[in-house]
Amino acid sequence: MADDMSIEGYLAQGGRLTNPANVPPRYRAELLKLMATFVDSELAGAAGFADIINEGPGIKERIAAATIVMEKAANGDRVLRIMGDLGADTARYANHHPWTARLDREADIGVRRSDHDMRLAVFNYPLAGWSDAVVMNLLMGRAVGVQLEELARVSYQPLAEAFRAVAPVEARHVALAEEGIDRLMATEGREPLQASVDYWWPRVAASFGVTESKKFDSLRAMGLRHETNADLRTRWETETARALDDLGLASGRS
Repeated sequence: MADDMSIEGYLAQGGRLTNPANVPPRYRAELLKLMATFVDSELAGAAGFADIINEGPGIKERIAAATIVMEKAANGDRVLRIMGDLGADTARYANHHPWTARLDREADIGVRRSDHDMRLAVFNYPLAGWSDAVVMNLLMGRAVGVQLEELARVSYQPLAEAFRAVAPVEARHVALAEEGIDRLMATEGREPLQASVDYWWPRVAASFGVTESKKFDSLRAMGLRHETNADLRTRWETETARALDDLGLASGRS
């Protein structure tokens, strides 16, 4: 960065920050919010899936579920440590949230967050059995994959590197979900799986946020966003509809 350039100007031109001591206050606030959403969603997702492990129809399925729970918690911890570098009280943060809290299954909160924490709205809904959990893991796992491609480009280099490390782990969870659905199609049939797709599709779609974000331009200037919510959601819809079709299921695209 040139001596006569402000940090804001440096970021607007695509610059990257590596030292927490150089992070401006507003940038820090937005960065912490972004990280909190990821961490809270990972830990809430892990807690919800942990409750379903013993409903797995076999040992292989239970091992896969336990692995997902462990790895999601580890992914959350990886990003939480970076929050600690920026001054967050990580011990209090990690231990004082009701990660298992859920709303009624038929609640409709759209994109709103709950009073619990910063988790994405989709993680406020409960799972309804093993097959429902596998479908949710597929749809949300693919959404996470799209979102991680965006997050891996953030201008705070330590966080971008963490997201790049997390991405292949989350991709494995999607592969496990696809394998699980393939087996469930043979044992349970299409109808219950399609019902779960119909339930989770709009809730996962809402995780991309509102179509027109008033903060997008300012976040893009800070290097914290690059693609719009609408573009990310459209990519998820297209890729996930194709994956569902390969599995013999229909998407919830309008």
